[in-house]
Amino acid sequence: MKKQFLQKYTIVSGIIFLMVLACSTANSTAIPSVQSTATSTAIQNTLAPTSSPTPQGLSTPITFGPDLDQFPAGYNPLSGEQVEDPNLLQTPALLVSVSHFPAVARPQAGLSFAPWVFEFYITEGATRFLATFYGAFPKPETPVIGDCEVRRGPFVQTGDLILGNQVWLDQNKNGRQESYEPGVGGVCVNLYDESGALLESTTTDSNGYYGFNVVAGTYTVEFSLPNWLQFTSQNTGDENADSDADQLSGKADADVQSTLLYLDAGLIAIENLIPSPEESYKAPKAEVGPIRSGRLLYADIAGFFQSSCLIYAFASEEVLEKIPKCSFVNHEDGGGGSMMELERLLAIAQDNKNKTAGGFNYSSNVFNEEAPKGGEDAGQINVYVALLNQSGWTYDPAAGAWLRYVDDSTVKNAGVLHPEVDRLTGRQLQFENVIVIYVEHDVVSPTNLDIHLEQGDEGYAFLFRDGKKYDIRWSTKAGDYEQRTGTRRPMQFINEDGTPAELKPGSTWIFVATPYSVLSDEDDGVWKLRYYPPEGAK
Repeated sequence: MKKQFLQKYTIVSGIIFLMVLACSTANSTAIPSVQSTATSTAIQNTLAPTSSPTPQGLSTPITFGPDLDQFPAGYNPLSGEQVEDPNLLQTPALLVSVSHFPAVARPQAGLSFAPWVFEFYITEGATRFLATFYGAFPKPETPVIGDCEVRRGPFVQTGDLILGNQVWLDQNKNGRQESYEPGVGGVCVNLYDESGALLESTTTDSNGYYGFNVVAGTYTVEFSLPNWLQFTSQNTGDENADSDADQLSGKADADVQSTLLYLDAGLIAIENLIPSPEESYKAPKAEVGPIRSGRLLYADIAGFFQSSCLIYAFASEEVLEKIPKCSFVNHEDGGGGSMMELERLLAIAQDNKNKTAGGFNYSSNVFNEEAPKGGEDAGQINVYVALLNQSGWTYDPAAGAWLRYVDDSTVKNAGVLHPEVDRLTGRQLQFENVIVIYVEHDVVSPTNLDIHLEQGDEGYAFLFRDGKKYDIRWSTKAGDYEQRTGTRRPMQFINEDGTPAELKPGSTWIFVATPYSVLSDEDDGVWKLRYYPPEGAK
């Protein structure tokens, strides 16, 4: 759940339902083309008395960190978000080497579960990922979707105001949207004006987000559901994390005077009812990867994730002697790499927890739901590493996050990007923060780089969040905590004046660039990162 918090609004669900129905009856074009069981049930109950709920207030925008005691219990200091199982915060991080080349490695399994993912150059035009799993483990998902087509591509804002947000699965059925609860794709959403006329229809994307471009006025949004889903309880708690859809009609009303991204619908799967065809809803294999060989950089990252466990395939002799040895997978020369069963992944995490001393601390950064002031417009980040290694991030204002795109590593389609999904969920990768850090690279051999993130290093960086770009710095220098305790914490992101750079609660993708890589402004909020490898590297 990623919300924007300082917008004025009025939401009163169900108050004009009879008026909308009357207008719809008089004008058949106002009736949406897709009717759900929930909508049909609502029509049969139009004579039932309705009452106007008490308008809810907004929760105060949160700021967490950088110290551990500045995070509430049960919140992940790497994401600033609540976790489903707080006990997992006592399990040290798993650092998993994930392949990006060859292209048959894609889509990877598990990246969307990592609060931090590092992407770095491994020579020969290729990059690799190091996924940091902490506070939650990857798990396969049996998709729960609506009966409409899942919307592809980001929501495009064309005016000043947006109405929308997310349809999500209320797994614990408490009427509240927790950050770990998944979105529901393929839900039909209809927009009506004050007279009840249908203005526009859309569907939710793979992460459950929808949006409409609107002008100031009064609207009704209708969420249309199939018979295997029903609405959770309405208006529970503050507005930021409740469900607004009326449980009978699936409708919610909004008086829009500024962008309003709180209009959500929480859904509950009806037991013993499954979508058809059944075979299309089977869960993927419970495994993570593909996992490839270790790199020198892993020693530095493991150094600031105390007690962490590195999981990788074999490594060259000069690398293997310098990086921690926690757990290996079989090294495969062909294909994308080796997959690891999630059962084994969990066993490794438990074994590492038993072997390591407690007291690790992964807090080091500040998270703030409000975007920092200033910054430059950023709606697109294009990353060019090599002709056959191009990727991009598109900001989706309805989701408040960056959607990842990649090419297929063929000459024919060089630079043609498509959505990158998580093999475990089928959802497009979505990260709230994208950070580019400039780091010194040494060439050990033409195919082996030493990328310096040791303790005491620092450098320039760029933070992309909330459709903006901010000039910041990264640092692994020892602060008061490190000097007092003698233990390390993850790298910090700081502003140029030395104050903490504020990350958005959620996941963070960190691209490790050379100091001579170039980030250029292509105009209209489009930025291009051109990666230049160090001299002497393949």
